[in-house]
Amino acid sequence: MPEDPRARQRTGTGVGLLLALVLGAVLITALPDGGGRDGGDCTPRTVGSWSADDRLTAEFARYGDDAGRGDDWTGGDGTHSVRLPDGRLLWLFSDTYLGQVYGPPNPFGESHAWRDTTAPLVRNSAVLMRDGRLETTLPAPLFPDPGPNQWRWPVAARVEPRSPGSDEQVVRVLLWVRTAGQYPWIYGVPTATEVATLSLPDLRVESITKVLDEQRVKDPSRRVLFGTTLVEDGEWTYVFGGDDGQAASRSASSAYVARAPEGALAEPGAWEYWDGSAWTTGARPRPVLGDGRRTGVGSAFSVVRQDGTYVLFTMAAGTKGLAAVTSYWACSPTGPWHGPEKDFTPPLPAGQVAAYNPQAHLELSGGGRLVLSYDVNWLETAAASAQLNRNVALYRPRFVTLRLTPAR
Repeated sequence: MPEDPRARQRTGTGVGLLLALVLGAVLITALPDGGGRDGGDCTPRTVGSWSADDRLTAEFARYGDDAGRGDDWTGGDGTHSVRLPDGRLLWLFSDTYLGQVYGPPNPFGESHAWRDTTAPLVRNSAVLMRDGRLETTLPAPLFPDPGPNQWRWPVAARVEPRSPGSDEQVVRVLLWVRTAGQYPWIYGVPTATEVATLSLPDLRVESITKVLDEQRVKDPSRRVLFGTTLVEDGEWTYVFGGDDGQAASRSASSAYVARAPEGALAEPGAWEYWDGSAWTTGARPRPVLGDGRRTGVGSAFSVVRQDGTYVLFTMAAGTKGLAAVTSYWACSPTGPWHGPEKDFTPPLPAGQVAAYNPQAHLELSGGGRLVLSYDVNWLETAAASAQLNRNVALYRPRFVTLRLTPAR
């Protein structure tokens, strides 16, 4: 695939989510057992044990390093996944490197696989997996830029009826629209939430619908983008989002929640927003988590539901958030949220790197195990692009498997 020089100019570093999410990225999803309402089986939960999932991490390394491909995914962040009806797994990424990867040593004599500085960088991509093996990258970017100096980052996705009650299924993908801006908006000014409809089984982008335009909110740090995660609960799909408080030097961002009837994610008028006491179609959403100081999330965050308890995963507060994952728990998506609970520090490669954006992947979980991914990036933004090309393994998802236990 030819290089996209516009994409490189837009970021300068070729990375999308690092500093915006590094202190608190999360994604919410529902485990098969348990409901989206308060329940008597809700008890405090925390991470009881965890281990690195080397097999899954190695699969992304294998696919990204394959020298036989010259136009596919070689690295990306903003990792999300959704199971398709035919059993395939669709992986969605934000800023993505394509092109050729060369085996070690790199031009500096180091034992790293590498890519040259002309490698294409696109704003989003999608990769298909079958039976645990990554097979192909869809034409990238999958979602075109909505306008000059704007781009789309895909977040959570689900398979749902084309319309309420329909027998035909489609894939709905939540998209964040961001617009190029000056500091502190080095990763773009939050602009709008959209929903893309993809056909099945060929995954053709049929339409993109704007469901919430935030440009009328004057303070960009107060704008809310929805879609960090979807929770399927009966006839409703619950959609979580966050503001950009951290980008404006607040210690934490806040989490919000909306919902739409099953089959109606692409219908803006069907969305209802939690206003602090009720679901409404008219009022501004109110936070469900985050006091702007000690508690809160990043602009993307991850929650699972187990036996009536919701558990939210985020990077820990302060400098620990460069490496450690912590959690909160609640009996309802609207809270109140309790925590943070104890944290854990997943493996990181050597260098000035940080972990961010922990995401749950229920499609790969089961038997009491929960698979969680986290993205890795170079900390110093001015040198990030050079470092990520020098060692392609840095800018790829890594995985852990964990078990939740009652909190003491």
